[in-house]
Amino acid sequence: MLPWLFALLFSGICLTAKQRPNILFLFADDQRADTIAAHGNPHIQTPNLDRLASTGFSFRKNYCAGSFSGAVCVASRAMLMTGQHWMNLPREKPRTNWGANQTLPALLKSRGNYQPFIIGKWHNGKKTLDQSFSNGRSVYMGGMADHTNFEVQDLTKGKLSTKRHAPGFSSTTFADEAISFIQTAETKNPFFLYVSFMAPHDPRNPPQKYRKIYYSDRPPLPPNFLPLHPFQNAPQVISGRDESLAPWPRTKKMISDQLCEYYGLVTHLDEQVGRILYALEQSEHARNTIIIFTADHGLAMGSHGLLGKQNLYEQSMQCPLIFAGPGIPQGKESNAFTYVHDLYATLCAMAHLEPENKIDSLNLKPIIDEKVTSIRESLFLPFQDNQRTVNNGKWKLHLYPQVHHQLLFDLEIDPHEINDLSNNPKYTDQVRELTELMIAWRKLLGDPFPIHSVNPERLEPNFDNSKRILDRWQPMWIQQKYFKGRKNPNHGL
Repeated sequence: MLPWLFALLFSGICLTAKQRPNILFLFADDQRADTIAAHGNPHIQTPNLDRLASTGFSFRKNYCAGSFSGAVCVASRAMLMTGQHWMNLPREKPRTNWGANQTLPALLKSRGNYQPFIIGKWHNGKKTLDQSFSNGRSVYMGGMADHTNFEVQDLTKGKLSTKRHAPGFSSTTFADEAISFIQTAETKNPFFLYVSFMAPHDPRNPPQKYRKIYYSDRPPLPPNFLPLHPFQNAPQVISGRDESLAPWPRTKKMISDQLCEYYGLVTHLDEQVGRILYALEQSEHARNTIIIFTADHGLAMGSHGLLGKQNLYEQSMQCPLIFAGPGIPQGKESNAFTYVHDLYATLCAMAHLEPENKIDSLNLKPIIDEKVTSIRESLFLPFQDNQRTVNNGKWKLHLYPQVHHQLLFDLEIDPHEINDLSNNPKYTDQVRELTELMIAWRKLLGDPFPIHSVNPERLEPNFDNSKRILDRWQPMWIQQKYFKGRKNPNHGL
């Protein structure tokens, strides 16, 4: 790119559509923040994400802002697309009703002449799709499916085609479509290419080659592995689909196997990301495209005796966030607190556009430009009506209103949240200060749920393997491996 055009692009003056950067948005599903080798995990193979991190800017304390739903991805995507915290979305059916909020792709199109194009998962219904995209390929309108056997639809001028079987593994199918789009995209107007992967969400059935990589060289278990969660943190602990993916108590062998399969999905996804990035590098769009890689949230995978994301521990709410492209510093990172839905304001700023509706999203560009080191001093994570946490960088307080329970962790010395200090008189001041901070956050967001229950539930969990759900999306080899003896193989969510 010519130096004068590069300067113009990021100068802050009014740009023509042709001069605005393209946006390539790569969105993983259920990917923990600690599953990128370049971010400190020597046990996983992610060469393409490593390269993206080395040529871009990583946010190492990026979080999903909790959820109104056990299907956390639904809330995360709603917040991303609207720039709104879930507590500020319409109370009635926030999953599929976003009110009058202008979605990110709609704003990019109306104000910046962008071409929004969707590939992959959309888990929020047709109404919100209509608010966001008019065109796309291989759109999956459900929440999850067997990566090797699912149906997709094409979106043309707002109309979805008849469903057709995807031609291959989910990550490969979506990468193929992204490559095709990049190779044929026009240069007259910028594009917003939204590639929403289904991996590494379960079923944890990567191609055999990829899981064998880790079966033969097993990664260690999470440092906070437990066979059972010590108390009932939410109804999902004993009745949710995610927690039914393996029997209780969790054994080290079982968690090890699932971790190998999960890592295999990540490595396979990384390979597909590499194919997309290579196609971009070979295209005429290479010098004018901002790349974002992130995920909707993380996943427990054996941490604290849990498997899912229906909890507020660090590994379940944290997820990766990497920016790369023109104007992005290379090989830099930040520990500033960020939310996934901060991408709304950030991408608007990068496209030199002003949001038209009120948003909770904050612009991360001043951090990327190294003008400031942070945009918020603390983090609040609310989950439905049964969990709340607040984090000031050093201390993290968990509250469980329905069972009258709390936890306190010193994250500086205990980042895996193992040693609860809440009952230690030495830390009474920390509990009080964080409680006050939580009250302030609740007031700011209008949190409508009480933090004390009149009739608390029992604290002790009741893990009953007879109530495990045999999810219909699990392929036969996973059913045989992790659901031995379960009946009703077609039952599931």
